[in-house]
Amino acid sequence: MAIGIITGSGTYSLPGFEGGGPEPVGTPWGDALLSPAVTRRVIQRFVRRPRVARPKGFDELTAREREILRLIASGLSNAEIAGTLVISDTTVKTHVTHVLQKLGLRDRVQAVVLAYETGLVRPSG
Repeated sequence: MAIGIITGSGTYSLPGFEGGGPEPVGTPWGDALLSPAVTRRVIQRFVRRPRVARPKGFDELTAREREILRLIASGLSNAEIAGTLVISDTTVKTHVTHVLQKLGLRDRVQAVVLAYETGLVRPSG
């Protein structure tokens, strides 16, 4: 099975990700989650790509929303973000919703890809 990612800027089929890896895990909402190892490999591939221009809504993000986006891209869950920033889960969910809406993104995966494509975050190590 090949892995592909759909982003706001196109669909990417990732060579070298055919078979042999763990299957994506489903969520109650029908979204697919990738294992951490696959996610790391996907991010490494995207980091090598040329940076894309920041989308129209990027400049509309508040400082807190950019911070939330960085933490999402770091792989933190809503509960972990809430603990890090000492805010409620509901507040985190509100910020995540605003980030996705302002940037015209469908889900957290697209937010992570955008954060790396635009250089907002860089992989560690």
